Amino acid sequence: MNTDIKEKELRPISGGLMLLVLIFGILAGTALFIAGIAMSVQSGDDMPGVVIGVAGAIAGWVICPALLAGLKIVKPNEARVFTLFGRYYGTVKKSGFYYVNPFVTSFSPAYNEAYKAAQAKSKQLEAEGKTALVSVGVGKGISLKTQTLNNQKQKVNDVLGNPIIIGAVVIWHVENPTLAAFAVENYQEFLNIQTDSTIRNIARLYPYDIFDDDDDDDGVKEKTLRSSAIEIADMMRDELQKRVTAAGLAIEEVRITHLAYSEEIAAAMLQRQQAVAIIAARQKIVDGAVGMVKMAIDRLNEDDVVELDEERKAAMVSNLLVVLCGNKDAQPIVNSGSIY
Repeated sequence: MNTDIKEKELRPISGGLMLLVLIFGILAGTALFIAGIAMSVQSGDDMPGVVIGVAGAIAGWVICPALLAGLKIVKPNEARVFTLFGRYYGTVKKSGFYYVNPFVTSFSPAYNEAYKAAQAKSKQLEAEGKTALVSVGVGKGISLKTQTLNNQKQKVNDVLGNPIIIGAVVIWHVENPTLAAFAVENYQEFLNIQTDSTIRNIARLYPYDIFDDDDDDDGVKEKTLRSSAIEIADMMRDELQKRVTAAGLAIEEVRITHLAYSEEIAAAMLQRQQAVAIIAARQKIVDGAVGMVKMAIDRLNEDDVVELDEERKAAMVSNLLVVLCGNKDAQPIVNSGSIY
């Protein structure tokens, strides 16, 4: 990518002042033309009057109107990149009404693309025998406003090979309008392609989710697309910024807007998540039940409420575990006989 072009910010003169000068020049040229005609009529010698009249007409009706082409308007949060005979001339970033070299032209990739599309549409209408009235509808400036790129949902395989659907939104703006105009063919299309590539490459490095609570050796849990979405989005922003810096673009933020398993495995993954949740819940229930049984037996022994042999303890443990771990309410049985 060619990034050798250095931005040169122009500081042109006021357009309002130059407009007054040109209007005065047109009026002065018209006055000279009239004076030349009057001189020729009064003196009878056509040569001096013709010379003065022609000079006034050329100055007032040709040169001054041609110089009006140098008047340019720069809107707020907009930049105008100018070229002169095929070479980069300079950039105006400050909004206002200015006068620049009348031979320069504004260069804008968005305007060029819109103009090509308008020409193609016009030719299509002419081929169909219809009146071609197609306007470009895009200014010749380069917008410096903060813009949003809504990246469409795309299917990606995560690090485990599971197909997932991911979408993101990118908040960006043009930081260097000169590079945006000359470093790439179309900076908006360039950003769109680089966004697709970045999101796809980063998403491939992480699993969608993990199904256990095991930590790594250093005690840090593995990053996943679901649980570490903000951190991974920041990584996408940094990676995308590296890719588009040469095009004069600045990435403000990347946000993941959609994340889901692909349709072909969504049902299976949902069952797996449910199974993991059930197992984890059962494990906690069993751990709690064992603790409660142990506490009950210890309290009975400490308070000498009842003395139980090993067989009775085993039966008590079994009954308590059934009651505590069961899904349904226990049905108590009153034992009116002897414990033995």
